[in-house]
Amino acid sequence: MLEPAKRYTGYTAYEYLEAGVDYRVFEYDKQIGRVPEYAGLDLTTEQAERARRLLTEETVISLHEHVQVFPKDMGQLRDHIRQGREPTGYEGLSRSGLTAVFDNGMDGTCCISSDAGWKYQDVLFDLGVRMADLAHQDFVIKGESLADIRLAAETGRVAHVFALEASTMIENEVDRLDVLYGFGVRQMGIAYSEANTLGSGLKERGDGGLTYFGERAVARMNKLGIAIDISHSGDRTCLDTIKASTKPVFITHAGARAVWPTNRMKTDETIVECARRGGVIGLEAAPHTTLSPEHPRHSLESVMDHFVYCVDLVGIEHVAFGPDTLFGDHVGLHKAFASNLSLGQAHAGVEYEEVPYVDGLENPAECFTNIIGWLVQHGYSDDEIRMVVGGNIVRVLEEVWF
Repeated sequence: MLEPAKRYTGYTAYEYLEAGVDYRVFEYDKQIGRVPEYAGLDLTTEQAERARRLLTEETVISLHEHVQVFPKDMGQLRDHIRQGREPTGYEGLSRSGLTAVFDNGMDGTCCISSDAGWKYQDVLFDLGVRMADLAHQDFVIKGESLADIRLAAETGRVAHVFALEASTMIENEVDRLDVLYGFGVRQMGIAYSEANTLGSGLKERGDGGLTYFGERAVARMNKLGIAIDISHSGDRTCLDTIKASTKPVFITHAGARAVWPTNRMKTDETIVECARRGGVIGLEAAPHTTLSPEHPRHSLESVMDHFVYCVDLVGIEHVAFGPDTLFGDHVGLHKAFASNLSLGQAHAGVEYEEVPYVDGLENPAECFTNIIGWLVQHGYSDDEIRMVVGGNIVRVLEEVWF
């Protein structure tokens, strides 16, 4: 793992406020060293130096993360979330090597005022509070354009791009997309696992596809410059969205259903159509998602089985990484919010061994160290690695953003 970035001063989330007076204090999990470092790579000295150079000198972008720190006691999770003050993991990000990160905040666990989540006022509150905290430090900057990502690369910072996993909170109000864009949101999903006014989620028994309102919303996102994500949408809704959008779309965090047959993974047809229109799939690593028959115990190797499959299917220029990790007990989070996240339906169909964490891709601080190390170890060229750790994403954003 890298040493802390020189630009990082040691700032911790909300330190401009008075703990215990302005907000309730929780004991948070470790950002570094919560689990042992990954031991699955055996790089030569030359390979290790090359991997470190690529991580520190190239534009490295995660297409999907949750960079908050979670309570050490996950039994306090709902109380923590209700106060609406999610802490960004600055320490962990300082050792990640990331140039930019698409952070999806609280998404389906946004339960400040409602246990069901996805309320518009709650999402705005979450976004506003997180942005207020970013504004009080200088290492992680708000990423709203490619110029911001380039600035982060040039100055040793991290560009933090606000994203949302679904558009459920806009209800039937298309102009809310403009408001969210104004707040800084630059990527949005169509539907999470449950259907909404735009289209179907991947858990539903039937998928009616993109609705007429969904078509309006897609058109507005294209006009605004909001990148579209179809990771959690149903199969027909995915294909309809790809067709309706005038810009390439992202599958920010998923894998191949041909490798692991669950609804959470994407069909070959969806991956191919996404790529045919210029889009990119980011490989997922949340616990118990991107497993494979060769590596049924979830680890970096499982995820890279999906990577190899997708590269063979659509070409390396259409593949990236959206590990979908966080700082804390991700398995514990899933257990606490199983119904909100529709995990039963998303992961149904195959049996798997439960793991306490995904070895090698446990948190945002370690993901790209190990991903790049694996790519170096397996003989990928510098140009190929540049594409999959950032270049492919930038290519899409050049077309989608303004």
